[in-house]
Amino acid sequence: MIRPWQKLSSHPVGDFRIFTIRSDRKISPRTQVEHDFFVIDCVNWVNVIGITPDKQLVMVEQYRHGSNTVELEIPGGMMDAGDASPEATGMRELREETGYEGQNPLLLGQIFPNPAIMSNLCFTVMIENCHCIHPVEFDHGEDLITRLVPIADIPQLVAGGKIRHSLVVVALYHFELWRRDRES
Repeated sequence: MIRPWQKLSSHPVGDFRIFTIRSDRKISPRTQVEHDFFVIDCVNWVNVIGITPDKQLVMVEQYRHGSNTVELEIPGGMMDAGDASPEATGMRELREETGYEGQNPLLLGQIFPNPAIMSNLCFTVMIENCHCIHPVEFDHGEDLITRLVPIADIPQLVAGGKIRHSLVVVALYHFELWRRDRES
């Protein structure tokens, strides 16, 4: 059976505005050998499945600096300290990035984005009956275009490599599981 590794010490290594890095010294329960591990700490994230009354998904296109590509994604972002819940973050992010607002926010799932090196969670929140009723409120480093995509087209967009962001694909899978559960 796999057992947790005991943390012997931890100290900060760097602060980079949207995340920090720390070094943890831990001991292997199997070998009793000490090892150093680097961990990225950041706030939790929320991805939003926004659905319009005519069964379209509210999506965004945006430039991603890590991949140097323009990606088709769903709205999402970091949970602010003042956000009461992932659902509240989802409502805020949908409004800020797209101008859309909806009803009945529902938490569909949560994952660890990369548990090997990161400590945060990423939540998937579905919001129904979305309508564009607000101007967008981009962060200073965002340039987005809102796209409405028929829900029926999503599997082909993922399979065809048009949707490539791994956390977006996971959120879409949470949505697909929710849909299957409703059909059964």
